[in-house]
Amino acid sequence: MRALVLGAGMMGRAVAYDLARAGGVEGVVLGDVSLKVAREAARWAGPGKVRPVKVDVSRADMVRRLMSAGFDVAVGAVSYRFNVALAREAIRAGVGFCDLGGNNTVVERELAMDRAARFAGVTVVPDCGLAPGMVQPVAIRALELLGGRADELRIRVGGLPLHPRPPLNYKLVFSPEGLVNEYHEKAVALRDGRRVELQCLTELEELDFPAPFGRLEAFVTSGGASTLPATLKGKVRDLDYKTIRYPGHCAIMRGVLWLGLGDTAPVRVGPVRLAPRELLLELLRRRLTDTDEDAVLMRVTARRGNRSVRFQMIDLGDPGRGITAMMRTTAFPAATVAWMVGAGRIRLKGALPQEVCVPAQEFLDRIAARGIRVDKIES
Repeated sequence: MRALVLGAGMMGRAVAYDLARAGGVEGVVLGDVSLKVAREAARWAGPGKVRPVKVDVSRADMVRRLMSAGFDVAVGAVSYRFNVALAREAIRAGVGFCDLGGNNTVVERELAMDRAARFAGVTVVPDCGLAPGMVQPVAIRALELLGGRADELRIRVGGLPLHPRPPLNYKLVFSPEGLVNEYHEKAVALRDGRRVELQCLTELEELDFPAPFGRLEAFVTSGGASTLPATLKGKVRDLDYKTIRYPGHCAIMRGVLWLGLGDTAPVRVGPVRLAPRELLLELLRRRLTDTDEDAVLMRVTARRGNRSVRFQMIDLGDPGRGITAMMRTTAFPAATVAWMVGAGRIRLKGALPQEVCVPAQEFLDRIAARGIRVDKIES
């Protein structure tokens, strides 16, 4: 199998790292707009097995030539705004494709390519990171253990610093663009069996995790449930997704966005016109980037009558290898799905959500082999 990874940032290089060590993978090509970055990432990810190339994903001609170079699968590890074009080029080239997703509208446009992907005989799977991503097979496995239906399905996920610093008690563990998108856009859920939209940064709740985390908070955010509400409508009565943070974070971010700092429409400040979101993104990069280690927490709970199933994960990363918890739990699941597509383990063709095409237990077994433990802690 030959794999192509587009984007050599933190997630892209971790995808390449994982694929380079997967069985049956002959080679990985890692592309980035900066050849220097691609070379550095390739040396880190797998000297001799990961080859760097320069590619500008905003240029369809460059992507088309690269996609046509005999790959079995390609992974988009760049901003979600490029995913529609990348999926389209993958279909044209007859290459399986998956990406890290994170935006509901973009995913809808990718899934609308289902007929074209089936005609081309390829599999396109968007939203293959953490949440959206890994939570989908975990949720499906929880439902399977309850006979395929549930009264409630609650998904709680968060990336946290191990040593939080006030006032936000947070550090950037993935792109600030994705973070603000999660806080600012509408969230999709199921309530009494109906699809509804929820306002982000609402419905605050408390939950407890083992030390050193203790009492935490969770609140509605966008994108994490992805296609689950649509797929599971008629099978689950109430479904929602919330992000986990240290206490107090939600209230602060609610105030920040109330001021309009998440807005994309430019405003005039003296002689300058600037989108408030661009200013917020730059300030987040400056204030919330540090060397503290991170952790990723996940809890998926399904209930049917008086029966319940709960899966939980606490991942602390691999500091010795320079792999953060967010890299492991975002990039390794994406690489796992990519490997399953390239190896033919996912047999369905078309543009499909994970919960429809990825065998849940096989997926969990494969990420467990990578040291990502998702434990069934209650039933």
